[in-house]
Amino acid sequence: MGSNATDTNVDHKPENAAESHASIHDETIGHGNTPAAWTCVLIMIVGAGISSFAYIIASVLWFCVGLGVIAAGLLVGFIMRRAGYGVGGSKLSNNGH
Repeated sequence: MGSNATDTNVDHKPENAAESHASIHDETIGHGNTPAAWTCVLIMIVGAGISSFAYIIASVLWFCVGLGVIAAGLLVGFIMRRAGYGVGGSKLSNNGH
């Protein structure tokens, strides 16, 4: 027997609770997995796209519009979080469905 022999009867338990969830579509709501976070990021991506396109065509007006859309995305995310759609929010509580 060499030193590389392994014991097949060893229990492999997860080191913490986060490792016990194997699926990305589990019920646990964590970092960025909320309606508030998704809405915020999607609006900000649209704003970044507008600003990027405006930079290419050298339009200061549209560049500033894109920055405004990014700021609006942050505001919408904050408002949705305060309304209960963020992590631990009242609108996301498990109601048996």
